[in-house]
Parts: sequence; structure tokens; C-alpha cells
Amino acid sequence: MKDFSRRDLGRLALAAGAAATVPATARAQAAPSGAPIRIGYSMSLSGGLAGNGRPALLAHRIWAEEVNARGGLLGRPVELVHYDDQSTGAQVPGIYTKLIDVDKVDLVVSGYATAIIAPAMPVVMQRNMTFVSLFGTGVNSDFKYDRYFSINPAGSNVKETFAKGFLDIAMAMDPKPRSIALVNLDSDFHQRTAESARYLAKQHGLRIVYDRAYPPSTVDFTPILRSVQAARPDIVFVGSYPPDTAGMLRAASELRVNFQMFGGPMIGPHITAQKLQLGPILNNLVVWDVYAPEPTLQFPGTQALIERYQPLAAKEGADALGHYVPPLAYTQMQVLEQAVKRVGSLDQAALAADMHKNQFDTVIGPLKFDELGEWTEERNLYTQYQGVQGNGIEQFRKAGTQVILYPPRYKSGELRKPYTAGA
Repeated sequence: MKDFSRRDLGRLALAAGAAATVPATARAQAAPSGAPIRIGYSMSLSGGLAGNGRPALLAHRIWAEEVNARGGLLGRPVELVHYDDQSTGAQVPGIYTKLIDVDKVDLVVSGYATAIIAPAMPVVMQRNMTFVSLFGTGVNSDFKYDRYFSINPAGSNVKETFAKGFLDIAMAMDPKPRSIALVNLDSDFHQRTAESARYLAKQHGLRIVYDRAYPPSTVDFTPILRSVQAARPDIVFVGSYPPDTAGMLRAASELRVNFQMFGGPMIGPHITAQKLQLGPILNNLVVWDVYAPEPTLQFPGTQALIERYQPLAAKEGADALGHYVPPLAYTQMQVLEQAVKRVGSLDQAALAADMHKNQFDTVIGPLKFDELGEWTEERNLYTQYQGVQGNGIEQFRKAGTQVILYPPRYKSGELRKPYTAGA
């Protein structure tokens, strides 16, 4: 499906009250003209990843409307062209082939998630396109493509750093934990995160008493958690995607688990609907994240974007809060915009050279890319849900409900233990 035309973007602007939010100097600029600059990508608008794909698309649309209100890129309007990959990696190569060879897009970016980004890489590389990805972990470690750039705080050294925050928090407990269980979905992302936990657990001298991956077809997580309980670990590191996370946490509640620390890259509570469904089951869960509405993690433009996003999300049925994907999705487009403006053209080699050389100022703070296109300074956050009462949404809008425990420079609260699944 092709994304919104200029007429559609105008309607979006009207619905959002855009005229009130765009500075007068921007509104006064000449309207973009000529052939549009077309930006193409696949996006998960159905299937298991759609809960994050839809808010990413909405953030992209907000960015496009704002850029066009400021006069476009290189004086030309921006047009987004996207197709639904149905959360299936097998759809992705065909989509990018069509985008580049048939639709003749000028620029390409990725949809959400490692599983969607990796299948696009061979097509993008063959056409020598610069590629800005969204939430891909370690994608370029094998490809080593010099025109790849990742909007994801994991950094290049995933093995050494991804689970560092989780283990550092755990090892600061009194008494220190002596054992750990590792549970993860059999997926590329979660295999990489489990490798990091495995490596760092050994560095800390923790006994690994359980270490297994479960297949994507798993629907009953009670046997898995029973096995984990039987191993009697002090802490548990779990890697899962939204449907699995919900199943895992509900099973934990039914079994009345009691672990000194429980969590990890459990993608799911990041989505507002799952927050509201799980409610107090989230209390004391420690999860990897990229943003939390804490006073220690506010950058210029962050709150303004969220305030712009939320009314649109309410109308379109996207994630209500927009704390997880939208800031990074908007940043994905900011990086592209800033590079194009500095280069003054759409030359792919020149854009890649600029992205390697320069820093970017974004709604998630300043960032710079290393030789693999990852952030030069990783920023994996570990947060903990605290004091969740009932299933109301307002508690998740305010500080103190999802406190930041790591890294220390953004810390906004102290660890609470144990995790008992809301019991």
C-alpha cells in the first residue's frame, strides 16, 4: 500500500492542529514544489509486529508533514511509500525490490525489528542504497555494509553490553545472586541477547542453572516456568516478543513465582495495550527499554513529539502512549533529513559518508554512528515497573511508574524486589 499523498498529509495536519505547532518562520517558507522525494520501506501493519509497526508509521507521517510544512527537502515535497510486510521476513525482499526497481524511490529506510531488517539487506546492498534501520540488533555484524545506519541503542558490542545493565543491577543486590536462568524465544534478536546474558553471567561468576530457547509456536508457558522454578535460580533473564511476554507473565502470576529479579528484553509491556491488560502483574518487572517518561531522560523535542502523537494515535487506534517506538522512528527520519540537508543532494555515497562523519541532534538526544553504523555510545535502558495499581492508563503517563535503574546517568529510582507477578 502506498503511503499518504500530499492531500492526505494536509488532512493529517488539519486533524493534528498542525498550524498551531509549526513555528511561524517555518509556515512562512515557500511551499515545496517539483517531483517529490520518495522514501520507501516495508512496515508491519498486520501480524505480530503490527503493535509497533503502526506507531512507527504514524511517527513517520508526523515527520513528513512537518518537513513539508517547512518547505520540504531540497525544496521538494517528501512522499512516503510503504507496503505491509505482514510481520513476515519472507515478504521483505520482494517489497524492497519493488520499491527500488519499480517505484523508483529515492531513499530507503527499514520497518520495525531485526527480523524485518535483515531480509532487506541483500537487496539494499545490491542497489548500493543508504539504509537507516529501526530497532535492529546486530544486523550489520555479518553484512558489514558501510551504508547501513541503525536507530537502536544496543550499539556494536551486543555480546559485551546488551545484558550489562541487567547484570549490574542484580550484582548490586544484597545478598548478591549466585545463580541465573536464561529463557528466550528462538529468534535472531533474542538469541543475541541471551548470548550477552550468558557471557556476562560467567564474567560475574553466576551459575547458569537453566538455559533454553523455546520455539515461536509456543502458547503454553507454564511448563517452561515450572522448569525454571525447579532449577531455583536467584534471577531470571527472559527474551520474548509481545504474545510470548503476555503468556509468560500470566503463567508467572498463576504459578505465583518468586524470584529476586525477573525480566530482560521482554518486548510487550512497551505497548500500551499490554500495559493495561497486565496491570499489577508488571510490578517489580525489570525490562530492557529505550525510553521512559522520567525526568532524567528528557531531550529537546521528546515531549513535544509525544504530545503531537497521542491525539493522532487515539483517532487511528495506534499505541496510545507512544513511549517506545515513536521517538526512535521519528529519529530515524531526522537522521535522513539532516544528512540530505548537509549533503545537498540524494547521492547515496555522499549521504553515507556524511552519516559516518557527523553527529545528529534528535528527539532522543545527540547520536553518532560508528563504522558498523551503530551508535558510538550504546544506551540500553533497564527500567522497573513500580506501584502499578489496576489497569488505568494515566499512571503510565507520569514519572515514577516505570523508573530507570540503568544506566547510572539516567537513573531515577531504586530496585524493588522480589518479583512475584503481582501476588
